[in-house]
Amino acid sequence: MSKQYVVLDLETTGHSPTRGDRIIQIGAVKIVNDQIVDRFVTFVNPEQLISPFIQELTGINDDDVSDAPLFRDVASELLDFMKDCSFVAHNVQFDWGFLSAQLKLEGYVVPNVPIYDTVELARILLPNEESYKLGMLADGMGFTHERPHQADSDAEATAMIFLHVLEKLRQLPLLTLQQLLPLSKRYKSHIESTIQEIIAEKLKVGNTGESEYDCFRGLALKKQSTDEQEDTENSEEIEQFRESFFTNDESLQTVFEHYEQRPGQKEMIQTVYQSFKNNTHAMIEAGTGTGKSLGYLIPAAIHSLEDQKPVIISTQTIPLQDQLLSRDVPLLKQLLPFQIRVTLLKGRSHYIDLRKFELSLESTQECSYDVILMKSQILIWLTETEHGDIEELNMPSGGRSYWFEIQSDAASDLGRFSPWFSRCFYHRARRRAHEAHVIITNHSLLLTDIVHKQSLLPSYSHVVLDEAHHLEDTASERLGLRTDYLSFAFLLQRLGDTSEDGMLVKMSDLAKKVGVQSDIWLDSAEELGEIKEELDDLFRMIHAYALKAKKKASSDTGRTRYTYKSFNETGELWSAILEIAMRVHSSLSHVCLQLESISRSIDANDDIFSYRERAQWSDGMRLIASLLEEDEQLYELLLEYDPNQVYWIEAEPKGARNATFLYSKPIDVSERLADDLFGRKKSVILTSATLTVNGSFNYQKNRLGLQDFGIETSLIESPFSYVNQAKVLIPSDLPAIKDVTDEEFAVEVAIKIWRVAEASKSKLMVLFTSYEMLRTVYQYVKDFNEHESFQLVGQGITSGSRSKLMKLFKQSDVGILFGTSSFWEGIDLPGDELKHVIIVRLPFSPPDEPLLAAQLEQAKEQGKNPFMDVSLPQAIIRFKQGFGRLIRTQHDKGCVFIFDRRITTTRYGSLFIKSLPNVPVHEGKLEDLLEEHQTFL
Repeated sequence: MSKQYVVLDLETTGHSPTRGDRIIQIGAVKIVNDQIVDRFVTFVNPEQLISPFIQELTGINDDDVSDAPLFRDVASELLDFMKDCSFVAHNVQFDWGFLSAQLKLEGYVVPNVPIYDTVELARILLPNEESYKLGMLADGMGFTHERPHQADSDAEATAMIFLHVLEKLRQLPLLTLQQLLPLSKRYKSHIESTIQEIIAEKLKVGNTGESEYDCFRGLALKKQSTDEQEDTENSEEIEQFRESFFTNDESLQTVFEHYEQRPGQKEMIQTVYQSFKNNTHAMIEAGTGTGKSLGYLIPAAIHSLEDQKPVIISTQTIPLQDQLLSRDVPLLKQLLPFQIRVTLLKGRSHYIDLRKFELSLESTQECSYDVILMKSQILIWLTETEHGDIEELNMPSGGRSYWFEIQSDAASDLGRFSPWFSRCFYHRARRRAHEAHVIITNHSLLLTDIVHKQSLLPSYSHVVLDEAHHLEDTASERLGLRTDYLSFAFLLQRLGDTSEDGMLVKMSDLAKKVGVQSDIWLDSAEELGEIKEELDDLFRMIHAYALKAKKKASSDTGRTRYTYKSFNETGELWSAILEIAMRVHSSLSHVCLQLESISRSIDANDDIFSYRERAQWSDGMRLIASLLEEDEQLYELLLEYDPNQVYWIEAEPKGARNATFLYSKPIDVSERLADDLFGRKKSVILTSATLTVNGSFNYQKNRLGLQDFGIETSLIESPFSYVNQAKVLIPSDLPAIKDVTDEEFAVEVAIKIWRVAEASKSKLMVLFTSYEMLRTVYQYVKDFNEHESFQLVGQGITSGSRSKLMKLFKQSDVGILFGTSSFWEGIDLPGDELKHVIIVRLPFSPPDEPLLAAQLEQAKEQGKNPFMDVSLPQAIIRFKQGFGRLIRTQHDKGCVFIFDRRITTTRYGSLFIKSLPNVPVHEGKLEDLLEEHQTFL
């Protein structure tokens, strides 16, 4: 029997047929035996006016539909077109639901047909895609989709995507299809029978896929490349290349299609190499466009080959790691006349544990839809991934807790006793790192390795820290502590469950198998249940204490923050908190240590245990170790006090009464970094586009503990012509922040943003220092935008991650992106993708932010000026990052508007301007600025 599908798309006046919305266009495509054989397209008269928003979105206006047939006049023809066909749509619930509702309104019987959702199928079968929006999927697959949001074009694109995912399904190995089959019962799409047919066909012809894939224990994995390369270079060849390269950089012309000489890049290459050779530390501020990545990768590779030891490249962000691997490392390999091995190593939790994933596939009944979706994605992903890194996967929003269950971790690692050991992605990544010349990692892993002496990285003595302006913050995170009620509750629920599914109950049964009879397991499970109740009381009391001590929410997340000094706090409630904390610690540490002791006495690798039992035992040990670690953190946070740390509580005023978080961070990390990083490594290169304040490196030297190391410094200016490419415009007709309320300031800012948008008719990025101000301004701009002239994308308002918001903004012809915190840096929007940046307020951190407040107090005690020595330098570095979003290539042009009058009305304001490249600065009324610079805008 031939397979027949109708792929349908509807354009409508709105989302709800029950509230009177109607169809305005139908586009349908018929597929028979994987070929498009027919089309059905028509406008439909909705007997109502089409809103400006829908007209803007679809390009369909009232004139287009005025002479079109009514739905009742085309319904019969459409049903005939759909006869004996399955139904396919991109977000099938909307199209099928809307069509069914309108058919019922006209008295038609809705056909009972299999339905397929291309959003769901694409999520499963194309797990690496960054977006599952129709337009972006079509672009990624190379399909023509000229008129998005018109039904005929959308239906055509959906049909092509559907055929693509069907073909992908057929190409999967037999093992993967067999694992997908039970999961497919829970899909929205009725794909189960199709999978059954493909399995039957593969069995019939003997096409299992075992030769193309690494098939093991019911899973099909991508065959891994061996990565074995002989070291053919010799020291003479390396020396000859280095001398030739450093005297004549023409070799760079061979790897760049449009090569331009960059004196700054050459200077950086020389500086990094000499620092490595002389075993000195160096700070290099390299302006945008310098070619910073190759500026350190080339000397790092040469030095590694000469020294026969690895060089570490550490970044703060994943996008930069991806850029290094996908863009810069291939150029490096092309440039060098000898082989260089470069690899990426991340923290263990980034990698999937195949043992845990294999076992998790045995149970699907209790799984949520998101977990079913994620298990399916991973099955496909395993046939494609070489690295097993979660960042490669476009995870559903509800998948985080499931990832926690299947991620790699040290506590439950069976090592060589696991049948998956030779295929373990984490251990493979570590093996690659031990064989590499250059290892790319992140600040967090680097500092964890150094601070906790965990030997996560191979032995090294030379390191490059890119995005080095984040080093202090990352060190504070790594050296700090945090805990909350949910962290305890998750572990206690898994261990304290006294049913047969409880981990301690299972461990008790396993212990009996090796002859260890003890009531400790079940007694401990019951005791943990009681401790859970006490912990609930403890966090409720801390919640109440924080809210009572500080009435007003003081963080952008809406939480109330309260800084405390454990034994300096007074009152009956705090005394009760310390008493219950001591009781919890005493009970919890006793139970966990007892469990650890008896567990270690049992050899889980004994032949009596099966593989699954050994794995189960290992998972139980991991939970016990995690609970003990959580208890130790709680003890340090509440029952110890270090004057060099700042401690604070964050409480959700409107959340659950135990929604309470405890934190601590070191006030000053300079000594630890000096002792554990700069004092132990021969050469550390710190580089960023924003390391100096007013041309000086002193602020970063002091904060990072580099004063006594005789550090080399180099300030390499951007090659861009900011005089011709950019302008700084400062409207003088905005109120001073201190003269008006936040609400009044927000109104003025919204009006000005709207005027800039109207005048420029291009894309704007608006940078805020607080979510509260962002939300308020966004709402006012939204009111001005009643005709939907601009696409508004608001961080924390528009749903989705930062990368998803960026994609929405990129897709818009004209849009306004409202961002805070993470949007001040790491955003690369060259050319027409971004013409204007608006900085609403100078980026001073709130003075009551706990760590900053402690740093300001410490500076005061040391006889320094807290504002000039701490607050101002931090704000200037952040300001430089925000300004750097605008000009990304030598062809970009644009304006930065600064809405904070303090930049011209205060003495310190000039330091912000001086921190920028040589860029023209103009001040005046906004309308005058818009008129004067209209041609530039």
